[in-house]
Amino acid sequence: MENIILYAVTLVLVILSFRRDRMKTKKSLLKAWKAFENILPQFLGIIVLVGIMLAVLNAEVISSLLGSASGWFGVAIASVVGAITLIPGFIAFPTAAMLLQGGAGYMQIGAFISSLMMVGVVTMPLEIKHFGKKATFLRNGIAFCFAFVAALVIGKVMGEL
Repeated sequence: MENIILYAVTLVLVILSFRRDRMKTKKSLLKAWKAFENILPQFLGIIVLVGIMLAVLNAEVISSLLGSASGWFGVAIASVVGAITLIPGFIAFPTAAMLLQGGAGYMQIGAFISSLMMVGVVTMPLEIKHFGKKATFLRNGIAFCFAFVAALVIGKVMGEL
């Protein structure tokens, strides 16, 4: 029901915008479509990759590696994978939801998302070029440690600890 309301409000606002200035509205809708076209391949690629992963790795395997029972070992695995992976946020959160449905624990997903968003192993060379080695390693080290703090807080809140 919430989605229907959001779509209806969006449609009304687009109609109002169109009535006010047709050219600007057409131009903005064209820009939005181009952005969607640019994002779609990445989004579909990650969805397919996660789908294959969930098909190959059944719920028992996901639960043993990233489930609540995996404890801090699972948090460490999730943090390392998140730190290495380069996925935009709009793909990361649906991926996390799929992993939760597949049996992953909240602490592990919290660590995964935190390190994914804040630690940039793949982007380190570019960051070193602009900010220097010391700042890059310091920032990434603190962010990696924060992923464990986030997992701890999530574990306490969700009752996994």
